[in-house]
Amino acid sequence: MTKREWWAFASAGTRTGKLAVVRADGTPHVTPIWFMLDETASGDDLVFTTMGNSLKAKAFGRNPRFSLCVDDDRPPFSYVQFTAEATLHFDQVETLRWATAIGGRYMGEDKSEDYGRRNSVPEEALVRARITKVVAYSGIAD
Repeated sequence: MTKREWWAFASAGTRTGKLAVVRADGTPHVTPIWFMLDETASGDDLVFTTMGNSLKAKAFGRNPRFSLCVDDDRPPFSYVQFTAEATLHFDQVETLRWATAIGGRYMGEDKSEDYGRRNSVPEEALVRARITKVVAYSGIAD
């Protein structure tokens, strides 16, 4: 896929990302997340929230690198796999802005403000992750 294609694919509808990090004992951990993409002057970012004391946040503290897979499980099957490096931010204004946008994507605009407030409490971290590699394939079974 081209950048335009994988961006549209990963941003379509309510596709969740499957986030892979490494626990402190070295075992893998995969969890679904709500996310958005953000194009900045310095590169492309994945943006999502997590509790500041969550397994994900602790993993990022040890090693900011992770993988995120977004897929379409219907034939002919497609996916985008991101490698990225996370930074945690605790600015409530910025977290509210992104949590509201993410809530709108996954729960609908009518519920976006409720989800934004719910996911922008002081304990919540905004994760901004610089994308370092993209592997993207469409129509795998064609």
